[in-house]
Amino acid sequence: MQSELIGAPKIDCHLHLFDPARFPYAPDALYRPQGAEIATREQLLAVFASAGVERALLVQPTSGYGTDNSAMLDAIARSGGLWKGIALVAPDISHDALADLKAQGIVGVAYLMAGAAPGAFRDHAALTEKLVDLDMVLDIQFEGDGIFEALEVIGDSPVRLAIDHCGRPDLRAGIDSPAFRALLALSERAAPTVLKLSGQHKFAPFPHPFTAADPFLAELLGAYSPARTVWGSDWPFLRVEERVDYGPLLPLVARQLPDPDDRDQVFRRTALGMFWDTVPTGAS
Repeated sequence: MQSELIGAPKIDCHLHLFDPARFPYAPDALYRPQGAEIATREQLLAVFASAGVERALLVQPTSGYGTDNSAMLDAIARSGGLWKGIALVAPDISHDALADLKAQGIVGVAYLMAGAAPGAFRDHAALTEKLVDLDMVLDIQFEGDGIFEALEVIGDSPVRLAIDHCGRPDLRAGIDSPAFRALLALSERAAPTVLKLSGQHKFAPFPHPFTAADPFLAELLGAYSPARTVWGSDWPFLRVEERVDYGPLLPLVARQLPDPDDRDQVFRRTALGMFWDTVPTGAS
């Protein structure tokens, strides 16, 4: 099974780059990844070659760089169109500046609400409108009851939406909690919406393979369906309490999606349509 999983073409829709030797961290960075957390373009290419990953959606990290997207933009420019990006920007970014980022391969903007102060994103309505106008994605991350503030931020906007890390549900609150039911209901948006099957170590207790999350993931995959789900690794796994490696993440998908066609949909076809505006064919 592992060789079959490695051989299957894949798109990683959530990962980060950290290359302080070429792109120094911001002086005011709250966290500066070091050692095994360094994640250069060259290291990422080696990981991809070993895991059968052909395309990537890079996500700008708050750690290290903040709104300086230079490292990510450099990697995207050298990818021949195979890598796209989710940027971090100031909420008052101009329409022209956002359009310029789009021209460089940025397909959306991250709203990292998890861990942010309450109300920190209530002034983002104008930015969300710019995303709609430019047909870009709002890539949102919240956790647990934070979905309710996220729903206020999204409102009735027709913005294209990507939800990080399965919505980071509170497993202790249970499947019937109001927050989890709201997360399931978010799958019913008329506007394009995808759930990222990623970051299970962020909401499920160790050790791997995070089986406590299985009932929640079954509900989520039932609600969103493979057609509205993409896969991501969250490489290079910052500040984890136990070791997380890239290869062992692939069997998690096989366990949660035993049907090969469903896996192909989640591994690549949904992402091609959402982030590359490509009608999937037999090749990625």
